[in-house]
Amino acid sequence: MTQGRTPGPRLRILIANWQDRLNPQAGGAEIHLHEVFGRLAARGHDITLLVSSFEGAEPETTLDGMHVIRTGGRHTYNIAAPRYYSEHLRNRRFDVFVEDLNKVPLFAPLWAREPVALLVHHLFGRTAFEEASFPVAAATWLLEKPLPLVYRNAPVLAVSESTAADLVARGFDTAQIRVVENGVDLDFYTPDRTLPRFAEPTVLYMGRLKKYKRVDLVIEAFARVRAQLPEARLVVAGTGDAAPELAALTRRLGIADAVEMPGFVSEERKRELFRRAWIHTLTSGKEGWGISNIEAAACGTPTLASDSPGLRDSVRNGETGFLVRHGDVDALAARMLEILRNPQLRDRLGRNARAFAEHFSWDRAADGVERFLVDAAGSRGSRRQPKEA
Repeated sequence: MTQGRTPGPRLRILIANWQDRLNPQAGGAEIHLHEVFGRLAARGHDITLLVSSFEGAEPETTLDGMHVIRTGGRHTYNIAAPRYYSEHLRNRRFDVFVEDLNKVPLFAPLWAREPVALLVHHLFGRTAFEEASFPVAAATWLLEKPLPLVYRNAPVLAVSESTAADLVARGFDTAQIRVVENGVDLDFYTPDRTLPRFAEPTVLYMGRLKKYKRVDLVIEAFARVRAQLPEARLVVAGTGDAAPELAALTRRLGIADAVEMPGFVSEERKRELFRRAWIHTLTSGKEGWGISNIEAAACGTPTLASDSPGLRDSVRNGETGFLVRHGDVDALAARMLEILRNPQLRDRLGRNARAFAEHFSWDRAADGVERFLVDAAGSRGSRRQPKEA
């Protein structure tokens, strides 16, 4: 990580997030957390991270320069975190409490004594019903309803313009929202001219295999592509509880022999796949940003994505890839064929994609978050005295 000078006061920051990056269930929110706040720790800020525990995890550790405290489990964290705070952290004199909203809100303004800043990747809304059982999805949907009221006095950081627009539509005040887009490791994710693309026309999906990610759309579109381009292949890399269903879909469509599902891949293998694939795809109905789109772009690979919130921020339609109407398998297949069959188009999109990605370094993201937190802490005094117990 690149270290920089802190432009303002050294802050004592408490962050509450569902998981840390070592959690087996970690995803894009955890990448963002550690890339950004690890950099802030390297700049001299004192950072404590309160997260859920998992099997085999130590209750406390130091990770990326942050003091990590684990309490509760995957399904009990929202009860355990406020209790741990009350018993152990309440009098620690933090300058700002960052609630990194991930799935279910903690409603920190109701119980935290520090100034609370809300960090939002994306809200689920009705898309929760695509992933979870009805009771769980309904609870998630209902718990998002009071957010504008509970956080009405909190500064809010959104990771994309799409997320900011969603927050405003739900009742947040535009004035309380600041946008700082996610970043990418531009030194690691780079094109490699010495590494050739796969010999066969190859489509890539890289990410968690969850129902709401709608990887089934990619598979269905690919089946239509292969009917016209028999040599084409698809790589679906990642893990998740939707994997068996997706594998079964490839068999029903008769394309299992052309689909590789390697499961978890290392960062080095991930980068190799981004560099060698002809197209990267992401067809979620909603994302906060779509980090994998920018990682692919940084490697010079265009993305074909749904025209949905978050994804339309991380793909420039016709410039770094294409956006198609979410759920339109015919349009998805047509664009897939167009890109696979046209090397000049792929090259142009790939060059543009790398140039676009260069605007999104993690150092830039850390700068923006740092300025936001200095302002958030200063909104009620950058060094508050603890209240009387």
